[in-house]
Amino acid sequence: MDKVSSDCPYPGCFFCVMKEGNPSKRRASVLKFFRELPSLDDDGQVLPISGLWNTAMAHPNDPEFIELGIFECMAALIWKGLKNRRWLSHDQNIYIPYYAAHIIGSYTMNMEEFAESAVHAGVIPPLVELLRGRLTWVEQRVAVRALGHLATYASTFPAIANHGEILELSIQLAMSSLEIVYSHFYQFVDRRLSYHCDLLTRGMGGVEMESRKAEEWASQLQCWSLQLINCFAFKHEFLPTICKPEFLIKLPGMWGGLVNENSPAGIGLLRTICHQKLGRGPVASCPGIIEALCNIARSSDDWQYMAIDCLIWLLQDPNTCHKVIDTVVPALVDLAEMTTLGDHKRLGDSIVNVLQECIQSQGSGRSSVSSRTKEQIEDILNSKQRLKWEKNMPKEDLHIKQAAALVVKLEGNSLFSSGNIAGAASKYSEALALCPVRSRKERVVLYSNRAQCHLLLQQPLAAISDATRALCLHKPVNRHAKSLWRRAQAYDMLGLAKESLLDAILFINECSQSNDPDLSLRQNKVPDYAERLVKKQMRAAWLFREAAIKHGGVHSQGDGGDLYGPDTDDSEWETASESDIGNDGRDEMGDEDDGDWNNDDERKDYDKPLMKDIKHGYNVQLAEEEP
Repeated sequence: MDKVSSDCPYPGCFFCVMKEGNPSKRRASVLKFFRELPSLDDDGQVLPISGLWNTAMAHPNDPEFIELGIFECMAALIWKGLKNRRWLSHDQNIYIPYYAAHIIGSYTMNMEEFAESAVHAGVIPPLVELLRGRLTWVEQRVAVRALGHLATYASTFPAIANHGEILELSIQLAMSSLEIVYSHFYQFVDRRLSYHCDLLTRGMGGVEMESRKAEEWASQLQCWSLQLINCFAFKHEFLPTICKPEFLIKLPGMWGGLVNENSPAGIGLLRTICHQKLGRGPVASCPGIIEALCNIARSSDDWQYMAIDCLIWLLQDPNTCHKVIDTVVPALVDLAEMTTLGDHKRLGDSIVNVLQECIQSQGSGRSSVSSRTKEQIEDILNSKQRLKWEKNMPKEDLHIKQAAALVVKLEGNSLFSSGNIAGAASKYSEALALCPVRSRKERVVLYSNRAQCHLLLQQPLAAISDATRALCLHKPVNRHAKSLWRRAQAYDMLGLAKESLLDAILFINECSQSNDPDLSLRQNKVPDYAERLVKKQMRAAWLFREAAIKHGGVHSQGDGGDLYGPDTDDSEWETASESDIGNDGRDEMGDEDDGDWNNDDERKDYDKPLMKDIKHGYNVQLAEEEP
C-alpha cells in the first residue's frame, strides 16, 4: 500500500489511509489494506484492528467497510491466530483474534444484509473454532456473541445450523461458563493473563475492577450462549438436543445476576421451549423446573411475565396439565388479581380464564384435579363473581360490608398487639371475606398483615402467597414496600437467596424514593436490616459461588482480595417478626374513592420506626392501620 502521509513512518498506515480526502483513493486504499493485512507480519498490527473495533461499535450500520472486505479480513486474522502460534505470541498480536471476532459481532447485530455478507465471507468456521475454546474464554465470549447475531436472522440461521456442533458447544458453554471464568481467571490473581486484564479494564483498573468485570463477562458468556441456543429452540428439530434433563434443570438458575439483569437468560429460553408442544413435555416432567417457574412467576423482576406464560401454556396443554396442575395453580391463583404487568393488559383475567378451563376440563374427564386445587380455583372464581355482584350492589350495602371488615381488622390488630398471632391471622382472613373485592387498597393491607402473621408463625409459603397477592393488588403493581420486605424474609426462610435478594433490593428502592418524613430525616434512608439481608443474599446468590465451592473457595490475592469474602458471622438483622407493636391500630373512614377506603394506605405505605430503640436501628413496622 502506498504511503499516504509523508509524516507517518509506517508505509500503508491505516490511520493515514482514513485521512485521504479523495473518496475513490480512500476506498481503493482501504480495500487493499483489508486484502493485505492478514499476510503481513509487521509490528503494530493491533493498532488498526483496535481502531476498526472502535469504529464497528460506534457505527455498526455503516456499510463502507462491509463492501470493502472487512469480514474476509477478520476471518483470515482469526485463522492466522489459530494456526500460527508464533505470530500470535509476537508483539501484541494476542489481542487480534478477540478484536476480529468482536468486529464481526458488532457489524452483524443490526443488519441482516451485513450478516449475509459475513456468512459469504466465511466467518462461521473460524468463529466455531473460537467457540470450541481453541484460545481462551475471552475469545469464546465474542465468538458466541457473533454467532448469536448470525443465528438471529432467517437468511443466515441455516448456515449456523449446518454446523451441528454449534448447538452442543453452546449448551456445554452455558453450563460451564461460570466455572471456566472462575477457575481460569478469577480464582488466582497471580495467574491472570495480562491481555485478559487489559481487555477487561482497558488498562484503567486494578485487581478489584478486573474481578468485577470478570463476573460481568462471565455472565455475558453464559447469557449469550443461551441466546444462541434460543435461536435453535424455535425449530422443533433441535428441541430433543436442547431438552435434556441435565440442561433444563439448570436453566432457572441461569439468571444473569445483578451484573446482567437486562438479559432474559434461562427463563427466556424456557419460555421459547414451553411455547412449543414438543418442548412442554420434558419441562413438565421435571418438578424442580415447575417449582422454579412458580417462584419466578411470583417475583417482581422484569421477566415475571415469561414465567407466567410458561405456566399458562403448561396448563393449557392436555398432555402436560395433569403433571403440573397441583404445583402451578397455587402460584397462578396468587397472581389472579393482577390487572396489568408492563405491556401485558388484563393479565389477571387471562389467568382466571385458564383456571376456569382447568375446572371445565376436569368435568369432561380430560384431567384430574385434586380437591385442594379445585377449591383454590373455585375460590378465585367466586371472588370474580363477587366483584360482578358488587357492581350492582347499593352503596349503602357496600359501606356496611366495609365497616364490618374494618371492625374485624381492628380486632386482628389488637390480637397481634397482644401477641396472639394465630388469632390475628384468623381475623384478617375473616376481614378479607367481608371486605369488598373492589376495595383493593384495603385488601392490600389485609393480605400484607396476614403475611406478617405467617412469618411469625414460621409459615413462609403462606407468607409468600399473601405478600404476592398484596403486591398484585397494589398500584403500582409489585411496589408495596412492606409486602416486598415480608416476602424477602419468607424466601430467606426457604433458602431462596436470589428471590429474597431481588425483593430486598426493590424494598430498598421503595424506601429510597419515600417522602415519608420519618425516612427523609435520616442521612441514610436505607434500613440497616435491609442492607444486611442484601449483603447476605449477594453472597449466597453470587454467580461464582458454586464454582468457588467446587474449586476450594476464593484464593484471591492483591488489592481486590476476596470480593465477597468467606461467609462471615452476620450480626442479626432485624425483621418485622421481631418487632414490638408501635401503634394503636386506628384507621379513619374517609370519602369513598372508586369503592375503596380513603385510608392511610392512600399515601406511600412505608415502614415506621418503632417506639423503642432497636439494637441495629429502626425496624420494619406497620403503618397506623396495620398491627
